[in-house]
Amino acid sequence: MTTILAIHSALSNTAWLFFLIIGLWGLVRGIRGQAVNGNYLGAAFIGQMIFVIQALLGFTLWVSGLSTGIQRSGMHLLYGVFALVFLPFIYLSVLRGDDSNRAQWVLAFTTLFLFGIALRAITTAA
Repeated sequence: MTTILAIHSALSNTAWLFFLIIGLWGLVRGIRGQAVNGNYLGAAFIGQMIFVIQALLGFTLWVSGLSTGIQRSGMHLLYGVFALVFLPFIYLSVLRGDDSNRAQWVLAFTTLFLFGIALRAITTAA
């Protein structure tokens, strides 16, 4: 189980760094007036899969009892659940298939917000 804990910890660093990079990339695309394309949506999907893997690893740690050392485990869980549902919610409910420059701005700010959520989830686990 310590291996799963190490992977969960390392993947959390991957998540915040990945979302920072695609968030900044999205801002550059928005400034250039570009619309959303498959490359950006693919990167966002990969980021979402990082959160899904994190959730599965976190659930495994919770079931095994290794999450008892977290002081604010409820907040950590809340940030994790929010990270799982926020990007699909924005894409399906707010954008509804829009691929304009406005959608690029929305996705850029969404991914930057998820960067902050990933950092906040890490600090609540410490």
